[in-house]
Amino acid sequence: MSSFIGIPEAALDFYEDLEVDNSKTWWAEHKHVYDESVRTPMTALTEVLAEEFGAAKLFRPHRDVRFSKDKVPYKTHQGAYVQVAPSTGWYVQVDASGLMVAGGFYASTSDSIAQFRAVVDDEVRGTELARIVADLESRGYDRGGDRLKTSPRGYDADHPRIDLLRHKSLTAGRSFGCPPWLDTPECADHVRAAWRDLTPLLEWCRQVLA
Repeated sequence: MSSFIGIPEAALDFYEDLEVDNSKTWWAEHKHVYDESVRTPMTALTEVLAEEFGAAKLFRPHRDVRFSKDKVPYKTHQGAYVQVAPSTGWYVQVDASGLMVAGGFYASTSDSIAQFRAVVDDEVRGTELARIVADLESRGYDRGGDRLKTSPRGYDADHPRIDLLRHKSLTAGRSFGCPPWLDTPECADHVRAAWRDLTPLLEWCRQVLA
């Protein structure tokens, strides 16, 4: 029997308060809330989904501030990630605004960007990606990822898939907010359904970027 019973409202309250006082003192006083209301249910959620999608990595709550001017010590969200290929996978997150799911390829190198654009330029595979993205957008998913404001070098501005060619990473996601089912086991069903919707995008990325 699954131990996942939902994401409690206390998780959203925790991050709302953390946004007001993101200090080590506040964190130490409220770490038990993080453990009970954020980390434990998110771990249980990923375990429920692992049979179909694979084991997830739960990201650490501390920010890496070594090379950042922003020294705020803690992330104001909790994310979990299932990798299916280099820099490619499913994602789920909870923060003060509620639940969010996403998937795609999140990071890129010069070589992988060049490879991505070459495949997008291909009439068959590029058109396939355009259909996948259009289908996800029609279902209410938002397209994300880093992208150029201008045309990438070597591609004409009137290319039929110029909008996709501008991408340096490509994701699709949906914010659920705080629906009535968030704090129930039904939450896992909604994340599962969303990840299934995103699977064609991930499979396309896995095939062309791996």
